[in-house]
Amino acid sequence: MSKKPILFCIDDDPQVLRAVVRDMKNKYRKEYRILSTTSPKEALEVLEEQKKKSDEVALFLVDQRMPEMLGVEFLENAKRLYPNAKRVLLTAYSDTDAAIKAINDVQLDYYLTKPWNPPEEKLYPVVDDLLNAWQLNYIPEEVGLKVIGYQYSPKSHDIKDFLSGNLFPFIWMDVESNPKAKELLALHQTDEKNLPVVSLENGECLKNPSLSELAVELGLNADAKEEIYDVAIIGAGPSGLAAAVYGGSEGLKTILIEKHAPGGQAGTSSRIENYLGFPNGLSGQELTHRAISQAKRFGIEFLSPKEVKNIETKDSYKILTLSDDKKINAKSIVISTGVNYRKLQAEGVDDFTGAGVYYGSSMTEAQACKDKEVYIVGGGNSAGQSAVYLSNFAKNVYIVVRKPDLTSSMSSYLIDQIDAIDNITVIGESNITKAIGTNERLTSIELTHNEGTRKEVNADALFIFIGNRPYTDWVHLDIIKNARGFIETGKDLARHENFKKIWKKEREPFLLETCSPGIFASGDVRAGAMNRVASAVGEGAMAIKFVHEYLAEI
Repeated sequence: MSKKPILFCIDDDPQVLRAVVRDMKNKYRKEYRILSTTSPKEALEVLEEQKKKSDEVALFLVDQRMPEMLGVEFLENAKRLYPNAKRVLLTAYSDTDAAIKAINDVQLDYYLTKPWNPPEEKLYPVVDDLLNAWQLNYIPEEVGLKVIGYQYSPKSHDIKDFLSGNLFPFIWMDVESNPKAKELLALHQTDEKNLPVVSLENGECLKNPSLSELAVELGLNADAKEEIYDVAIIGAGPSGLAAAVYGGSEGLKTILIEKHAPGGQAGTSSRIENYLGFPNGLSGQELTHRAISQAKRFGIEFLSPKEVKNIETKDSYKILTLSDDKKINAKSIVISTGVNYRKLQAEGVDDFTGAGVYYGSSMTEAQACKDKEVYIVGGGNSAGQSAVYLSNFAKNVYIVVRKPDLTSSMSSYLIDQIDAIDNITVIGESNITKAIGTNERLTSIELTHNEGTRKEVNADALFIFIGNRPYTDWVHLDIIKNARGFIETGKDLARHENFKKIWKKEREPFLLETCSPGIFASGDVRAGAMNRVASAVGEGAMAIKFVHEYLAEI
């Protein structure tokens, strides 16, 4: 009972406090412990004791106007003890300006104006959303899924990245630093030769498993259930997820196929702050979790991890061949495979990929960066978001860019945040030209200034966020792409000289339609896309509109 996460309610008005505690207990007492007090100073003392006992606080629900201490001031103090707890401010209507300011000052998650009746409409939906988001990163001590391996093993990194991307909570156990790791290996009657090992909740273990083997054991869907689908969506980034939600909600028989984990590049983002409707931002994991839950509620089929390696057409039908040579039949296709980070062309980088050098994945490896020297390559928003997130763990974070500063490539709100964080440094007009290491792990990098001067610096981790390379190499069908490999759609197809040889319909292609009728492209994989989460979501929804129009023709 004592290990249930805590919901902490604070209000100096005893009558208001009784009401909020009553409502919180009515809804959440089975899964959470509800603590309350009229004194914010007493609350801080209690929090100190709870921290010593390793108790977790999931959410603070705090009044703003209290004589001992303003609610925002309390949350600033509480954040030092429980930085991951969700923070909700109870305000009078006249205090909304203070609440909005608190979004930036203490990363307030939400503010509720009094009264909140009825709680079923004004309180519970808000708290439910926040607790669902908190649970994504909460790993209780008794959680069954554990990964045992070497911190700087590429295979261990791949498994951690896969579990994190697919929203499976797990405990990471480094065999070199965690004594319990060897105890668990002995319990499973195995040793370090079989690492990485995944200990499952049912007590069994997988020794050095492939991702497909792990996926089957975790219950992910491995095979298509229907003979034919109205629409097959390839890629579960924001655009593919939006297409799945709209396809399922509008009654289309929909299958969503993802080769690794849902969310795409956005799914690995630690904080998306400019997405409409989320004033305090949300993590890529939160967005992915919400979208996958929404799509499944509408009955779509989600196939993962499965990779499409070819598309063929026969009459008006599309035949998708998977990497295991199984086939899926569909009447239409939406390609939303997004983009990959471009490889850093520097000596030694390939030798340490997964062993100190990572493409994206800052959330997966953040804990391992505690008190370390961390470098980030790239000047876009993904790089900035990762720098802000990693600064909570690392001793120092350095952003390396070729240009003098970040102003030409990063949103101003992120630049302002970075400027305000003491342990983030921007290194302009520089490149990383060499990765250096010992014992198969990264230890330092070579920085080269644009003028040609070079220096070697200590580096425990290097995260790479450069370039956008479309994931379209697998598309062998005669689909027109631009010189960089992005898929051409709609009216832009007409400028290609071989378009008329391929397109045989009397009508013009729909806005997101490729040169192959009934095959659409949406999101970052499409030539001319906006490279923003909101626009990718919009294109996914639009693609389903055109799928309906195409299906009406056949």
